[in-house]
Amino acid sequence: MTLTIEAHKADLTAVVAGEPDPLLFATVSGAHLYGFPSRDSDVDLRGVHLLPAEALVGLREPEETRDRMWTRDGVEMDLVTHDLRKFARLMLRRNGYVLEQLTSPLVVHTTPVHAELVALVPGALTTHHAHHYRGFAATQWRLFEKSGELKPLLYTYRALLTGIHLMRSGEVQAHLPTLVEEVPEAPARIPDLVAAKTAAEHGAAGVAAEGVRAEVEALHGVLDAARADSGLPDGVRAGDALHDLVVRARLQLLEG
Repeated sequence: MTLTIEAHKADLTAVVAGEPDPLLFATVSGAHLYGFPSRDSDVDLRGVHLLPAEALVGLREPEETRDRMWTRDGVEMDLVTHDLRKFARLMLRRNGYVLEQLTSPLVVHTTPVHAELVALVPGALTTHHAHHYRGFAATQWRLFEKSGELKPLLYTYRALLTGIHLMRSGEVQAHLPTLVEEVPEAPARIPDLVAAKTAAEHGAAGVAAEGVRAEVEALHGVLDAARADSGLPDGVRAGDALHDLVVRARLQLLEG
């Protein structure tokens, strides 16, 4: 299935309206964001909710992360949200996932706080995000070696190319077909692999690990070089602004 937000708009609107606390944003992540969904791909929704102040100052543990799953028309859908404070803390770490979710162009629900968070992304980027993408690529490569499936191989390429592009441009770009156009070192086989992925979520890659190992190792080297030459800073600069935003959003909720 290829996602069209309009096709699921009523269902997604109902889910957003049914959340127990305000939802500040919800976007589509996963294979749909990465540009290689299959007909049977799940729809991964990610976002941020805002807990009331009493949930954070009382004796009970706050529900900082929520996960809701449901099925519509045979498609599994998953909504995972973090409280704004937790999400802001994740932004201050070398966590590429949350930045991809935040800047995803597949927007299901948005608010002014979402726009403010997006505007703070440049101040959260550092050279250390290269380690995140290197680590994720290594994990997916091991999965590919074990399974021979196409999905982890594409995730490996996607992570490395996202990291390279980020180090060079300071832009979070998770869409693999776009990355192929923007990163000259992208292997020529990727468009064919993306086309094959549309047929089956867990299809075989059609290539052995030994056949692509050199490409993947070369991309690791390109990522290391891009990090060494990057104009990104070593530390985040958005910490104070994120703190102020979390406080302001919470107080506005308290004031009603």
